[in-house]
Amino acid sequence: MEILKSAAAGTLESSDCMVTVEPGEGITLDLSSSVMNQYGRQIKAAVLETLERLDVKNCSVTVVDKGALECTLKARVECAVFRSSDASSANIPWGGAVR
Repeated sequence: MEILKSAAAGTLESSDCMVTVEPGEGITLDLSSSVMNQYGRQIKAAVLETLERLDVKNCSVTVVDKGALECTLKARVECAVFRSSDASSANIPWGGAVR
């Protein structure tokens, strides 16, 4: 999937995260988290796994985590990627096709 523009998903509320995706060369990840010492590696792995699953090869990702669950983190990354690639609801594979 090609990243065409900057897009964000999420909030800075407790138990959520703000994910911003921008065009870039390769994959770069800027991560800040209130639980970095405990879960930093798992957060990074979840973000990179989601990008790989969506076939994103070139982007810059910024994640500001406030203790979000892994499923929330993955959903925010997916949403930001879909928004940045101008995907409309007509061409997003709903119903479990996104794995």
